[in-house]
Amino acid sequence: MADRVLSTRELNRALLARQLLLARSPLPLTRALEQVAGLQTQYAPSAYVALWSRLRDFPREALTRALEQRQAVQATLMRSTIHVVSTGDYPLFAGAIRQGRRAWWRRTLRRQAEGVDMEAVADLLRKHLAGGPRRQAELTALLAAEGLPQQVWSGAGLWLDLVRVPPAGTWERRRADLYGLADDWLPAAAVTEAEGLEHLVRRYLGGFGPASPHDVASWAGLPVTTIRPVLEPLGLRRFRDAQGGELLDLPRAPLPDPETPAPARFLPTWDATLLVHARRTQLLPERYRSRIFHTKNPHSVPTFLVDGAVAGTWRYERGRVRLDPFEPLPRPVRRELADEAERLAAFHAG
Repeated sequence: MADRVLSTRELNRALLARQLLLARSPLPLTRALEQVAGLQTQYAPSAYVALWSRLRDFPREALTRALEQRQAVQATLMRSTIHVVSTGDYPLFAGAIRQGRRAWWRRTLRRQAEGVDMEAVADLLRKHLAGGPRRQAELTALLAAEGLPQQVWSGAGLWLDLVRVPPAGTWERRRADLYGLADDWLPAAAVTEAEGLEHLVRRYLGGFGPASPHDVASWAGLPVTTIRPVLEPLGLRRFRDAQGGELLDLPRAPLPDPETPAPARFLPTWDATLLVHARRTQLLPERYRSRIFHTKNPHSVPTFLVDGAVAGTWRYERGRVRLDPFEPLPRPVRRELADEAERLAAFHAG
């Protein structure tokens, strides 16, 4: 029997539903982080805005409190970028990516870090952090004093599990520069790479699927050859996209009617729904991609969605959320966006 073909609009609505963007969810905060496979937070407020757009009655202090109470954790994970994830997900994600990202780091910096013993670097930092969290400037100065190249810091977290300790990296104090040992900050958890990879694949498909093996690999920052062997034992559903490409999905994961209405939603900088791995859903129409990601602006900008697709950008200034639509919008859509913008402005104002 031929695999069912999913249209772009079906994939779009599936992504919106799984990312909690079709309707604000009543899920608890940590469960929501797990549902969306974590939130990228190179800019600390991004996670707060992302959760506000996805959850019912989300108070700004809830995420800061979850980080302080160690229900959520902020660390460098997928694609070697900063993510907020649940405490339960952290060791599994870290276990999944560790070996693959170490290999990537060594290839990328083979000249700058040639001959550096990264296990010894990890031991040095571990001893220094045994007394509690330390600022990044203190840690990098310690490495420099040992005569190590500055690029070593970018790989240290691949040999030593580090977390960003609040209040650093929160809405209230946005610079994420206070580091602690994951072993000290979180419950101990022994995770094999195989366990981590299976969990990572399930989380990805649950939050972004249906998707191809290459999509999973792109999101995780791992070679697709690492991902493929994990897929077969999972009993996944198989589909095709409109171009005939292979798509995989979890059994019983939601596939909403493609005509399901999609409300106006505001996305923060770095929202992972706009990255290349989700390209097939056209949440970010290709004609607008260069306006969101370009060489002068590689970190993207805050965007808003109309009918499940980026239709413009927004910014908060002087107590208001100001909109910059890419094309003229119908009056009912403008009213819906204005109402949502007013609520977002109130969220910013606290």
